[in-house]
Parts: sequence; structure tokens; C-alpha cells
Amino acid sequence: MTEIVLMSDPKIAAIPVKECDEPLLDVRRQDPFPVDAREQDDAGAFAHVREGVLNRLLDARKFLPDGIRLLFIEGYRPPAVQSFYFERYAEGLRNDNPGWSPEQVRAAASRFVSPPEIAPHSAGAAVDVTLVDAEGRELDMGTPVDASPEVSKGACYTAACNISAEARGNRKILTEALTAAGMVNYPTEWWHWSYGDRYWALGTGGGHALYGPRERG
Repeated sequence: MTEIVLMSDPKIAAIPVKECDEPLLDVRRQDPFPVDAREQDDAGAFAHVREGVLNRLLDARKFLPDGIRLLFIEGYRPPAVQSFYFERYAEGLRNDNPGWSPEQVRAAASRFVSPPEIAPHSAGAAVDVTLVDAEGRELDMGTPVDASPEVSKGACYTAACNISAEARGNRKILTEALTAAGMVNYPTEWWHWSYGDRYWALGTGGGHALYGPRERG
């Protein structure tokens, strides 16, 4: 497995943001685009992404085999929610690893939850997605969406070897479609893809991000 740059790496935070002020759009207004309700919030924030992200998700459909579709699970996450998720996960790691330094905790936490100040989800730049068949049944991807590194024994990593051949094939389908549409994957989470954020800028050599964390308004 190639070296993974984590979200906590200082080189990510160092990437400048040139905010383009694209709107957050509701993917539920697109047809056909299946949206799962497992991360639904009362305000419907989860179903929103930046316009450029939505366009690339729609483009990705043409790179999928017949009978396979993307299932959208979560997009925009308000900064306060992101902070809560990060601190909760980091606290669990601190409790389980009392000898770790704050830097070790932050790095380990960022494998699964991005530090709030650079979080792609809070910029409307990231989506959590999986694949379903024509009847809406989720394909075998090796782990559930949002399986932590601890619970999955690392199988949540996109290039993990401890998954079945079928799951590896399905991850390949997802990867090829979203990469062809111009999105990048966070390698510790096979389901997490983004466009326009700092991690995307690092992966593509774009020099700057298009979207920074924002409050939904």
C-alpha cells in the first residue's frame, strides 16, 4: 500500500483556499439519484453538496456498468457537527491509548474523521457514497460505510487486502467511475470522495482549494 497523506498532515492545512462561492445544492432534486436516509438530519443538510461536486456525481453515472448506480449517503456536514464527531472519536482514542501524545491522537483520529478546520464535508466538497444494483440493494464493498479502522481491522482502507475479491472488484468500479469524473478518494475510507477541497488540491496538484468550510445559509 502506498504512503497515505492524512487529513491532519500540515501540508493539507497549508493549501490556500480561493473560495468560489458556489451554492450548496440538494441532490434529492436530481433525477435519478438515489439518496439514503441513514445520515439524514432534520434540516436536510446531509443531502447538499457544492454545485461542482453534484455535477461530477452526475457525470460519474455514465462510467458505471449497466445495472449499477451510486447511492448517496452524506454530503455537507455543518462545522459544529464535524467538531463534535472529531472530538468524540479523538476522546475514544485517548482513552484507549493513554500513552499517546496529542499529535498521535490527532493523526489517528484523522484517519476516520477530518479535523474540523479543514474538513471536506464542512465545505460541501465531500460525499460518502456506495454502489447499489438496479433493485437498490447495496453491493459488497468489504465493509459497511463508516466502518472505523479499529472495527474493520483496516478493511475500510480503499486498497485493503483483507476483503473478498468481489468487494475489491466493486471498489474498483466505484474508484474508476468517480476518478473519471474528476473526484479524489481519501484512502482510509473507500466511500469518501471529494472535489474542490484542500485534499483534492493536493491530489491533483491544483495549487489551491475552491471550497472552504462554511455555514449553510
